[in-house]
Amino acid sequence: MSDESSDGEADVELEARLEEQDAFAPPESFVEQANVTDEGIYDEFEENWPECWEGAAELLSWDEEYETVLEDDDAPFYEWFTGGTLNASYNCLDRHVEEGAKNRAAIKWEGELGETRTYTYGDLLNEVEAFAATLRDLGVEEDDVVTLYLPMIPELPIAMLACARIGAPHAVVFAGFSADALATRMNAAESEYLVTCDGYYRRGDALNHKQKADKGLRSVDHDVQSIVVDRLGDELKHFLGTDARDYHELIEEHEGASVEPVSRDAEDMLFLMYTSGTTGQPKGVKHTTGGYLAYAAWTSHAVLDVKPEDTYWCAADIGWITGHSYIVYGPLALGTTTVMYEGTPDYPEKDRLWEIVEENRVDIFYTAPMAIRAFMKWGKEYPERHDLSSLRLLGTVGEPINPRAWKWYYKHIGNEECPIVDTWWQTETGGMMITTLPGVNTMKPGSAGPPLPGIDARIVDAEGEPVDAGSAGYLTVQNPWPGMLRTLYNNDDRFLSEYWKEYSDEDADEWVYFPEDGAKLDDDGYVTVLGRVDDVINVSGHRLGTMEIESAIVGVDGVAEAAVVGGDHDIKGEAVYAYVILEDGQEPTDEMRDRIVAGVEDSIGPIARPEQVVFTPELPKTRSGKIMRRLLEDVASGNELGDTSTLRNPEIVDEIDDQVQGD
Repeated sequence: MSDESSDGEADVELEARLEEQDAFAPPESFVEQANVTDEGIYDEFEENWPECWEGAAELLSWDEEYETVLEDDDAPFYEWFTGGTLNASYNCLDRHVEEGAKNRAAIKWEGELGETRTYTYGDLLNEVEAFAATLRDLGVEEDDVVTLYLPMIPELPIAMLACARIGAPHAVVFAGFSADALATRMNAAESEYLVTCDGYYRRGDALNHKQKADKGLRSVDHDVQSIVVDRLGDELKHFLGTDARDYHELIEEHEGASVEPVSRDAEDMLFLMYTSGTTGQPKGVKHTTGGYLAYAAWTSHAVLDVKPEDTYWCAADIGWITGHSYIVYGPLALGTTTVMYEGTPDYPEKDRLWEIVEENRVDIFYTAPMAIRAFMKWGKEYPERHDLSSLRLLGTVGEPINPRAWKWYYKHIGNEECPIVDTWWQTETGGMMITTLPGVNTMKPGSAGPPLPGIDARIVDAEGEPVDAGSAGYLTVQNPWPGMLRTLYNNDDRFLSEYWKEYSDEDADEWVYFPEDGAKLDDDGYVTVLGRVDDVINVSGHRLGTMEIESAIVGVDGVAEAAVVGGDHDIKGEAVYAYVILEDGQEPTDEMRDRIVAGVEDSIGPIARPEQVVFTPELPKTRSGKIMRRLLEDVASGNELGDTSTLRNPEIVDEIDDQVQGD
């Protein structure tokens, strides 16, 4: 027998073993070095709540020690570490330099065209101070909101830390958002200062970002001073105008400036992050300095196992909360090296990410299930081109990951040697809430894991009563936590109505946080998140979660990705419509369609049988990667298609519509 055929048989045996396995223990080699290894931490946090969170606060340096861990007199407007003062910029920079880490890499930046920049902690501190001095000279004062409309370039975290240094909250607007989205957010925050850039690269093309920013500024209700980073050089000529200054010229003018970090109250706002609301205007989520920073640092330490000597890579965008907590504030608070990448995973080749992992000897890699499904679709040959043996821990964020994608990630990226932390959390929570501790817990593919120590997450029915193991219900959080949002900017009433439910008993009123996600609990206390409670299809009176059906479809061999929506049906009211992307090399045959239908029926039951299975090379997605299910619902129901201008691939909607209506 040839070596090649032996290898093939071994691969088949390995795939079969992984397919059958439903639980994975962390490797002993990982546990031996993990930051958290004592399974008693759960009981310790429960018995010593809320003082248990003092351990998170101890990861930071305080100007004045806090007096009280938690103030709950005005629930649900909770306050954490009251009486304490600190500065986030100092905690992320100065103290590491003072402790001898001046020459340790803080940020390793990889540009889309292959260029690189490395900032040591000393370098980063110098540029942050220079930009903080710039902002002050422009008139930025404590508590002024500064809007940052920047792509994944180092000047974005520099601007964030400079704002934090002088006590000015920042509001980052994702660079892929439209001019109108920028204007809406600047008006809502009453922000008079904007930091943006001339442009950036996407798939090798130079995009004109300043043109979009200028268009947005025309709809802002007040005067704005702008600072423009020159990212593209001669590739794109731009004109600053009367109310704009060049970033690099200002940095040169203020080179060597010393700016003392402003001591901020623990409850002072660190940043605003606008997130889409179910109705009306975007919601300005307010995060504060003490609780948020402590929680970002603690979860980076306990869940991501971050150590100062690591090279750590969260492959998200800083325009989202994941980038705030786990590219900037969490890793830098712990003094590690954090990697930033400007581009897309498949440019110039589909092995770009693995090339970056190999070149930088990345220890920890944290990405989204959507990306993992794309890696699966492209094929294992791309990671196999590179030495990924430096990896110690893998993570996922953004949506539930189906078991098949989990196992592919575990095998082909982690070589069965890296624990995977499947993390559930939100913009509003500030940091991870439900996931395994990699040095403590067994991992179950498809299940996020138990609530973190100190997090009282429960699955309840519509009356607020706990559901039995195996039953679906509403995910709730019963107690506050340090990383939580404090309110919505200038809108306390909406904060109460959108997130909190009040229960009364004989002793006191109790407030419960509702994240609007459905979930189910197993006998071991592990939580499987099923998706948004409004992502439900009502088929003949049966409520079916789209996430559960999608997971069943992706579990079919040969399927790379799926999106499920409800469409109008004369008899059932609603019917299940499935839009499916196949792996490379798979054909969209009737046999494949039958296998998908059978997979759904086997996993969930005949009631979930798709009315139609539509094969497509792509799904309509926003520039941030979110599937636009609303458009797919319009297609399924034969409705007039709405605005597709915010999509990164608007042409695919018409292609799908033609196919559905043709069938």
